Amino acid sequence: MSSPATLLPGDIPSVRVRACHAAPPDMAGRFVLYWMHAYRRVGWNFALQRAVQWARTLGKPLLVLETLPCGGRWASERHHQFVLEGMADNQRDLLGTVARYYPFVEQKAGQIDDLLAALAAHACVLVTDDFPIRSAAEAVDRVARRVAVSMEQVDSAGMLPMRAVDRAFTTAHALRRTLQRILPEHLLDVPKANPLARSGLSRLRNLPRKVTQRWPPVPPGVLQRLAVELAPLPIDHSVGPVRLRGGSRAARSRVKQFVAKKLPSYVEARNQPEQDATSGLSPYLHFGHVSAQEVFWAVAKAEDWSPGKLAGRFSGTGKGVSGSREGWWGMSAAAEAFLDELITWREVGWNICAWQADYDRYESLPTWAKQTLADHRADARPYVYDLEEFENARTHDRLWNAAQRQLLVEGRIHNYLRMLWGKKILHWSAGPEEALETMIQLNNKWAVDGEDPNSYSGIFWVLGRYDRAWGPQRPVFGKVRYMSSSNTARKVRVVDYVAKYAGEAIGD
Repeated sequence: MSSPATLLPGDIPSVRVRACHAAPPDMAGRFVLYWMHAYRRVGWNFALQRAVQWARTLGKPLLVLETLPCGGRWASERHHQFVLEGMADNQRDLLGTVARYYPFVEQKAGQIDDLLAALAAHACVLVTDDFPIRSAAEAVDRVARRVAVSMEQVDSAGMLPMRAVDRAFTTAHALRRTLQRILPEHLLDVPKANPLARSGLSRLRNLPRKVTQRWPPVPPGVLQRLAVELAPLPIDHSVGPVRLRGGSRAARSRVKQFVAKKLPSYVEARNQPEQDATSGLSPYLHFGHVSAQEVFWAVAKAEDWSPGKLAGRFSGTGKGVSGSREGWWGMSAAAEAFLDELITWREVGWNICAWQADYDRYESLPTWAKQTLADHRADARPYVYDLEEFENARTHDRLWNAAQRQLLVEGRIHNYLRMLWGKKILHWSAGPEEALETMIQLNNKWAVDGEDPNSYSGIFWVLGRYDRAWGPQRPVFGKVRYMSSSNTARKVRVVDYVAKYAGEAIGD
């Protein structure tokens, strides 16, 4: 999956393109096929932009196939509704454009693979998204093995291309230093806001009838209804939808509101659970409804910032690079704090998923963390809960229960309390491996942005990844960083939070 990419005139950065196999474009094909499954947006999308470039170069029309699988371990009403609302936005955005849109909602596991094989038989080139989570990578591999046509995957994930570096970073500070050294080279490699504008493509009029009859696309206007009528789909119906609306329109609105109203007070308010001060963009970034570049440039515009200011301070040579979280961008403290989350802490998760195959395995933890947890494996736990008790928020700790209930009801936990949530699962599980499995299961099942690279970076941080050894050693934790509900309640206001989600006093 790492063959060099074929270069096109006016191409996107080659470091963002990987050839799945070396087959040449099939000039007898009827269209260029873009399989959208991770970067679910029309604008600011390098993968769609690459497909448009192929269509222009080959003089062929463009078919955009967006798929929603049903067979995943955590496929549920919660995730399906959010994606379907995004698909409805894409259908409206592509209506009347030169691209033909083919939305397909799987009714039986395996249908997407068969559909792609059938469409690829009529395609010149197949372009798809490069998403490093194992389930997505395996899906791409399955399709690549079944198609003979030229197939590429394109990275449209973050500010820094995932393969602009050649290793997994062990700390955020190490990645931040590298970002500060090489990110200026990539800042102006921005995907087009509208890659279909003035493309000069002809529109695909007809599709093979045998394909559309066997795997019918969702008709116009039906996607939004499907987002409500989820009962017939073979997914988990115990995890219901949340009030948060999915899609690129909702994502752009949230970006606008955050930059205008919340960003100025981000430093002071973001860690306060009783204040709605965070961006709330994680689900939209996870499902590709908004691009990290679009968010970054919205912040830059609000700050009246341009890359020239950065180059003027550091001359593009790496001078002044320290890995510091503050002062590098030359923006306000609030903007720099937010960008450290959007870029450093987001991309450190993508980095390890792209470069370390066992990113979600206990064995991938730092050696010191595995050793200290092993040394304290036999320590007595103050409480031991099983998965069902954790999932249903039936612990002795009212603050922890409140955090878990927020996850159940809203599909999220406040950023600061999510760290405590994980630490106490470690504290109250029979062993660290069991704690890891519990965190992965609860997060990926109930969080709207579950099964994301950042899900795994946050969960594994609880167990020592990206962190250092702390002292003094504590029971169960050893040298792994410790957190308690009582200390958290002293640092941030949680009384109203607990009243809202748990309705009871704080315990420890």
